[in-house]
Amino acid sequence: MAPSGASDSPATPEKAERNLQPFFVLHKASHCNAERKSTGGVRTGSKTRTRRRIDLTPPRPKSSEGSEAEFDGGDNDDNHDHQLRTDAFNHAWSKIESTIKDVLRNINADAFNDVHCWVQSSFNEIRSNGMLDRAKATRPYPIVTNPISKQLYTGLVFTKNMELVDDLLTFEDLGLHLKSRGCHVANLSSFDFSAKNGIDGCLRGLLRLFVKTSLDVADMSVLALWYIDQGDYDNPVVVIIDDLERCCGSVLTDFILMLSEWVVKIPIILIFGVATSVDALRNILPSHALQCLSCHKFILGSPAERMDAIIEAVLVKRCSGFSVGHKVAVFLRNYFLRQDGTLTSFVRALKIAIVQHFSMEPLSFILWGLFHKDSQDLSSERPVSLPETVLKQLFSLPSCRRNELAEPNEEIFAQGLADLKRLQNFWSSVVLCLFEAGKSHEITLLDLYCETLDPELHHSRASDHHLGPEAAVVMSSSDHHVHGPLQNHVFISQVVRKVRDLPLVSLNQLLNRWEKHTKGIIEIHEKVRELQSIVKFEDGKALKRELTDISKSQKTRSNFNVYKDGKAVNEKAAALIDFMVEKYMQPIECIPYHEIICFKNVDKLQSALMGDPRRTIQVDLLEFHKFLKCSCCSKNGNIPFPSMLDTSIMYMLTQEYGDLINLHDWYQSFKATVLPPRIKGKHRLKHSPSPKKRKEAKESQNKGEATVQAKFCRAVTELQITGLLRMPSKRRPDYVQRVAFGL
Repeated sequence: MAPSGASDSPATPEKAERNLQPFFVLHKASHCNAERKSTGGVRTGSKTRTRRRIDLTPPRPKSSEGSEAEFDGGDNDDNHDHQLRTDAFNHAWSKIESTIKDVLRNINADAFNDVHCWVQSSFNEIRSNGMLDRAKATRPYPIVTNPISKQLYTGLVFTKNMELVDDLLTFEDLGLHLKSRGCHVANLSSFDFSAKNGIDGCLRGLLRLFVKTSLDVADMSVLALWYIDQGDYDNPVVVIIDDLERCCGSVLTDFILMLSEWVVKIPIILIFGVATSVDALRNILPSHALQCLSCHKFILGSPAERMDAIIEAVLVKRCSGFSVGHKVAVFLRNYFLRQDGTLTSFVRALKIAIVQHFSMEPLSFILWGLFHKDSQDLSSERPVSLPETVLKQLFSLPSCRRNELAEPNEEIFAQGLADLKRLQNFWSSVVLCLFEAGKSHEITLLDLYCETLDPELHHSRASDHHLGPEAAVVMSSSDHHVHGPLQNHVFISQVVRKVRDLPLVSLNQLLNRWEKHTKGIIEIHEKVRELQSIVKFEDGKALKRELTDISKSQKTRSNFNVYKDGKAVNEKAAALIDFMVEKYMQPIECIPYHEIICFKNVDKLQSALMGDPRRTIQVDLLEFHKFLKCSCCSKNGNIPFPSMLDTSIMYMLTQEYGDLINLHDWYQSFKATVLPPRIKGKHRLKHSPSPKKRKEAKESQNKGEATVQAKFCRAVTELQITGLLRMPSKRRPDYVQRVAFGL
């Protein structure tokens, strides 16, 4: 909503008096290349005050400081570049979002199938107690039966999540899964079982979801009639409540007792989401309500397992091509742990990181074309058609300057992107192999992922490799720590120790999984196949020796030989891990052109996540013309002008003062700025006007004064709401206090 003064022509007095539209200060963040214009003093009346300027210019991204000046070739180039990056972001995030949903759905697929089988068997048990005819089923009161037939089959789904926000999507998917199998499903929130709503509110919500109508009287007979009309006991009725612990115990008790009375007419099956333990049911319900429940327990994957699955699909396998640097990955891990393992907070942080990457890096639009080409070999053709200026930017990236690449050339650029993609595929395969080896020993992929991204450890490993054989991996007999190239790799060294202790059967299973992850890498795949053949030979030899009827002493020697041979195979597997880590695990930050796909500015991400609303509001108030596309205001810089927004004028005037602002002086400055020239500067007339004209002029002046006062009060209130001002106190009623002075 643009103000009336946002056009090039000055506002007329009539329009200015009627222009009382509110001003909203919530806008998108200002562009990172915005530059503040220097301004001098403002003359108000006969006084000139020196402004107290606030430097709010956002810091420029370090990764692209040298390239943005060349990339900005004008307004048209900026708009075209912005559109390219916006499209690339939309493609990348839509791919990541759909991948996360698929991953979570696949993790819960087995548990959902178990829930459906239990629902079907429970429904068959309810039907075995007998079926009612339509006349009895539609009577407006329950049927008295034996206590066994009044039990409600209840499923307890343990989510292990600390926050409800992660469970909302889970139970929504569970409801859709059961609906696809023919069940009648109603998803109720724990807020429906509050003391304020009572049992009447729960029943109304149930009828609204099933009957699809709003009823004046909540009656269970209406639900019974609806169920009979659906097909006479053909499908179960499932009621899902997302969080048991958040429900009011008395309301939930009344709800369970009511359903148990009608379970003969309506075969209702309950499903509760439980975040803690089975004791939660006994803590919230009394004994007579517990006697109505026949419980069955289901366990979903833990947040750590879900996180590992998301990390594998999104960041390790790079479904969209986007990647993060080591510091950003560590920050995301700590943010996930501090948020009590909430996946929703991690996904939100990841999305903000992607937004920051595409908004800060001018060359990020190449990411979409690089990782979504049909051809896997990019060395023979250019992935995108780029102008000469963009090629110069690519070769001026820090990673290219560090590696001393040749002059800008299309073939070298295409080969560099192909190497980037190939080396990332190698890295992904090695990380997955390490994770397979440490998965059964409580080594999470998130920790392993952060460690394998560390460029410092990669450089130290490379320097240790040049030292010679004295830097080889050695096991200390006292503390059993790893020294040498892997001494600083905490989780990788743990994986190596676990592989050395694996039995032959487990080692064979591990190699089978390694074979799947290394299919695209011939060098590693061949070594894995060779090691598989050795393990199978040793395993067969051990089995043959066990089946042979030999003496006890011979059998003891045989077992000892098998132990020695098995340990030799384990050492070869550990050596293979060392080979993969040393040669193929190159972090993304050590590869040329990684700035195109990798986000490394952890300070920018932390600022966006933790929030800096006061700074953002200050920038928006001072640079509002960039959002409203107002040419007349942008020409005046930071000098107050009548066509500007009232709140922006007020905030600009506050910079003339210190901590305290005199309301009278502030109002006079605002009035001198916004009043039209014909009202604020009256010339002495030679002849006195008629009384009628003097009366009209006085009324017009009073009306303009009232309008200015209304605008002033509204702007002061908005500055108070946004946290930039503190209103007058009883001690100093004529002064307001400034709260924000910039950062």
